Amino acid sequence: MTLTSFGPANRIKRSAETHPLTWRLRDDGEAVWLDEYQAKNGYAAARKAFADMAQDDIVQTVKDSGLKGRGGAGFPTGVKWGLMPKDESINIRYLLCNADEMEPNTWKDRMLMEQLPHLLIEGMLISARALKTYRGYIFLRGEYTTAAKHLNRAVEEAKAAGLLGKNILGSGFDFELFVHTGAGRYICGEETALINSLEGRRANPRSKPPFPAAVGVWGKPTCVNNVETLCNVPAIIADGVDWYKSLAREGSEDMGTKLMGFSGKVKNPGLWELPFGVTGRELFEDYAGGMRDGFKLKAWQPGGAGTGFLLPEHLDAQMYAGGIAKVGTRMGTGLAMAVDDSVNMVSLLRNMEQFFARESCGFCTPCRDGLPWSVKLLMAIENGQGQPGDIETLLGLVGFLGPGKTFCAHAPGAVEPLGSAIKYFRHEFEAGIAPTSAAVPPLARPIVVGA
Repeated sequence: MTLTSFGPANRIKRSAETHPLTWRLRDDGEAVWLDEYQAKNGYAAARKAFADMAQDDIVQTVKDSGLKGRGGAGFPTGVKWGLMPKDESINIRYLLCNADEMEPNTWKDRMLMEQLPHLLIEGMLISARALKTYRGYIFLRGEYTTAAKHLNRAVEEAKAAGLLGKNILGSGFDFELFVHTGAGRYICGEETALINSLEGRRANPRSKPPFPAAVGVWGKPTCVNNVETLCNVPAIIADGVDWYKSLAREGSEDMGTKLMGFSGKVKNPGLWELPFGVTGRELFEDYAGGMRDGFKLKAWQPGGAGTGFLLPEHLDAQMYAGGIAKVGTRMGTGLAMAVDDSVNMVSLLRNMEQFFARESCGFCTPCRDGLPWSVKLLMAIENGQGQPGDIETLLGLVGFLGPGKTFCAHAPGAVEPLGSAIKYFRHEFEAGIAPTSAAVPPLARPIVVGA
């Protein structure tokens, strides 16, 4: 895995002032363990939070910083923390770290957990102090075996150093932390499905309200945050709100830095910590190095498989939620994928929709039946056996499975790339429609859902 600092030639070194997430990384890619982490000012923010800050002040600081969730939804972290009950009589609360990173083209949390496990632990420790949670779980994607090994070792190191467990730093505050590996379901990235899975139940999303802050894991108040989100907390506490806000580029409404990347047939695929507000063109050309020789950029996704496709002319959009929204899609996880000119969009979308159909929990009808239906139609078009009306049916499914039409956000994310692909590359879909003398009404086609 590649992680480069501000520039592919490392012309500018990572520093604590500019790279709060990655400045401690080792050049050899090995994990930073406790002694080295503390030598690099690790756990200083936790000591400050425990010694000098009231719990509510920690929450307010995070809220003032403008930190938003880094898992894809972008909900303000401080606002989420503020939803936890203030009633001191509720003495059982939980903090969950969503480390179920199963979004295709996304691997940022893996790097943090494998190489900087103590950064996540420190972020959770400060967050637990702020939220008055006595127990935390890192819900980890089961395939991340190296991350699991490194996190478990780091937890044991922190326990031995008195940074986890009973009476942490002499404060009287107790916090236990456990690493829980999941069974491998994409839907566990949805926070209530994650909670159900942690409880040993089927990983179906729950109805909201009640929200996890009121009724979460085992019926108790629960806060769920993403890995990268929690890893931002120590720097905010250590260096303050004004500094954190100053990291973002002018024009960005999102604060701080973001782990961004590019995959596909680019010259320098990798992952970089960059300020919010850099343009897609900077990310693509200056860091990813542009396309490999012999390939041209046809389209790109800005943040994982659940975001809409963009064209090369959209590369000048700024990489923050509002900047990407201006060109018609979402920032998502911030790890982009380049689609080269050798790729047929129908085949690409068929592959994507197969993944999303397989990963549906099957709880609600639009998602359970609509996604396999889209796969059937795409397979027919891919094989040149599509019928007149199939494209309109696909667009109808994009509407039927859109935001607000399903129980959770799985289906809307699944069909967003489909709708954008038809918008920009409709001619490729039309090429798969077989010649016929009579049009078949699109809803009259014999579709065997799930077959």
